[in-house]
Amino acid sequence: MPSFKSRLFAFVLKHTRKKSFASVEGMHARLKAARASEDFRPPQTIARRLDIAERAVDGMRVYEVRPKAGASRLRIVYLHGGAYLFEITAHHWKLIAEMAERLSAQITVPIYPLAPEAKAERIIGACMALHRDVLATTAARDLVLMGDSAGGNMALVLSMTAAREGLPKPAGLVLISPPVDLSLANPEIYEVEKRDPWLGVPGAEEATRLYAGGIDHADWRISPVHGDLSVLAPVLVLTGTRDLLNPDTHVFAARARAAGVPVEILEEPGLYHVWPLLDMPEAFRARDRMVSFVTDLAATSARAPRSGAAA
Repeated sequence: MPSFKSRLFAFVLKHTRKKSFASVEGMHARLKAARASEDFRPPQTIARRLDIAERAVDGMRVYEVRPKAGASRLRIVYLHGGAYLFEITAHHWKLIAEMAERLSAQITVPIYPLAPEAKAERIIGACMALHRDVLATTAARDLVLMGDSAGGNMALVLSMTAAREGLPKPAGLVLISPPVDLSLANPEIYEVEKRDPWLGVPGAEEATRLYAGGIDHADWRISPVHGDLSVLAPVLVLTGTRDLLNPDTHVFAARARAAGVPVEILEEPGLYHVWPLLDMPEAFRARDRMVSFVTDLAATSARAPRSGAAA
């Protein structure tokens, strides 16, 4: 049974965030309010706790986050969620801080351009510029792509784009509630939508329209489930059964496994969108699994012979 805290969060979400996704008007109202108040900077408590440096890649602000005790060779690129419309939040920063400290990792956090001011081609292009930049100094075997919601979608798109460019694949991917099919063509999502306390189809469709910039929503750059999944590194996917994206997660896993990719699904009954970012018992278990998954990837990398900086 879901914990009391998770049920409390669901109640709050249903009476606040659900309005944003219930209609096109609700999505635009939230977007207008967000632009007036968003702050992408790490909260002061996080900034004091970690070593954080700023730099720019392709005109995009990038934060490099390291634990005070120093980082190992492990590097994580964290791609935040927010429907490609909204900035990184304190919830993301808390998760980033925890992963950096528990994994002794350097975490690279891009503040990528947002829709509707930027469109998919520009956003993907900026993130790919960062991906190439990271691979210039970090061995692919030491790199993990991690993202929640839209960031999980981007991690998949980057992996597929990098493969087309002949770049080496990372050690693995950790995807929290990723939207893998933004065409929203799966009829099962409409049944889950009735139980989802957060997401709704009208708002999701409008967010996708604002992001896609004319690219067909079934194109792999928008809906990576339709791309070449065989190029992916091992994947950990975290999903909840009350997330309208949950049915497509299982479609993705089945197709990726059929293409030869190891995929693990951590599915929490009764939970909803990006629940591992929230302060509840189920999230603590999820973060433990994220840490152990990445630790196993790092151990495999450490055992493999090294023949160059970008091997």
